[in-house]
Amino acid sequence: MQQRSHAVARAEFVPIAGGRRGYYAVPQGDGPFPGVLVYQEAFGINGYMESEVRRLAEHGYAAIAPDLFDGETFSYDQFDKVMPKLQTMTDDVQLGYVKAALAFLDGEANVTHDAYGAVGFCMGGRLAFLTSVTYGEKIAAASSFYGGGIAPDQPRHFKPLLDRVPDVKGELLLNYGADDEGITPQEHARLAEALSREKKRYTLSVYPGAPHGFASVDRPSYRRDQAETAWAETLALFDRTLR
Repeated sequence: MQQRSHAVARAEFVPIAGGRRGYYAVPQGDGPFPGVLVYQEAFGINGYMESEVRRLAEHGYAAIAPDLFDGETFSYDQFDKVMPKLQTMTDDVQLGYVKAALAFLDGEANVTHDAYGAVGFCMGGRLAFLTSVTYGEKIAAASSFYGGGIAPDQPRHFKPLLDRVPDVKGELLLNYGADDEGITPQEHARLAEALSREKKRYTLSVYPGAPHGFASVDRPSYRRDQAETAWAETLALFDRTLR
């Protein structure tokens, strides 16, 4: 496990373009620091998501999580309220928040601007992939934790993204739980086959004993060892591509 060696100078919600907001954390010091976009699960920017943004700052990154739900959060058992919310989250809507967060990082003097990283969880894992294919070389690396909806055999909440694989420019890390009943080995295979066919740089890691949401520290699905190993891979990816 990599040691966290940076004190955090600030960790707070900040305004971003279009009347939106994001949770931003940056290390102490003058920088410049590599920038990373962080994408939420389907429950909003809660305490867990804030802690993952701060984790990146503690490792020397300027990280921002655009608040896709505009301050609204849901408890982990409120699926009856989450599902209607997801129906409003079209790709264009989500990418509007991504664009605003990118503009915020572009405007920060202590952030390097050549390229950024992206990391997301569940719906945010899909958004990390979508960001990679949308922004090309601007996204040097993207890590997707159990990103549902990238390559399913049947569309669910979001449009599948398998046809966008040719647009990948940066390096990808795809983290899946072996016990995730919603993202099958067949989906892993479809995505790996498409990425290999297009000669993309990627790693697909499957964690035995890990269900969906295995990195989410506040949920019964949390698996510490698998989560920390996946984070170590993610930080190694960003260290290699962003520094």
